[in-house]
Amino acid sequence: MMDVLWAGWRSAYMSEVQQGAETEVCLFCELPSGTDEETYILARTNSAYAVLNLYPYTSGHLLITTNRHVGKPGDLAADEQQDVWSLLARTQAALEEVLDPHGYNLGVNQGRAGGAGVPGHFHLHVVPRWSGDANFMTAVANARILPEPLEDTWARLREALAD
Repeated sequence: MMDVLWAGWRSAYMSEVQQGAETEVCLFCELPSGTDEETYILARTNSAYAVLNLYPYTSGHLLITTNRHVGKPGDLAADEQQDVWSLLARTQAALEEVLDPHGYNLGVNQGRAGGAGVPGHFHLHVVPRWSGDANFMTAVANARILPEPLEDTWARLREALAD
């Protein structure tokens, strides 16, 4: 028999999704206009950037996205594709140096039905994982366990990316 775990905190999010709530301002289009420190941008290229997730599942959970507002990977220009994959390689190297994860979840949530919080702007999630980590806490206790403040993770990763 399968146990069912309820995640009540998801109901508010699902209500918003079902209502199709859209904002006029795209988060990923706005972030590059701020300073890297205030927006948690880790690295930039000509057409893309990597940024820490403000609501991480684990320490070091980051997003890689394009400067241009584009919704699907197939709509990315060749330079955008190159920059996204280059940033993936660079950020994973920095994550390995700073946080030493045992593995990663890499993923794209495309469209509202696919779970995208920002459905019209392509972004890649990079989620470091450790054997025996406590990722179940989100579903079981409506809590996430992060061993250090986001600002500290940003500073350590930023330094590793500068090397």
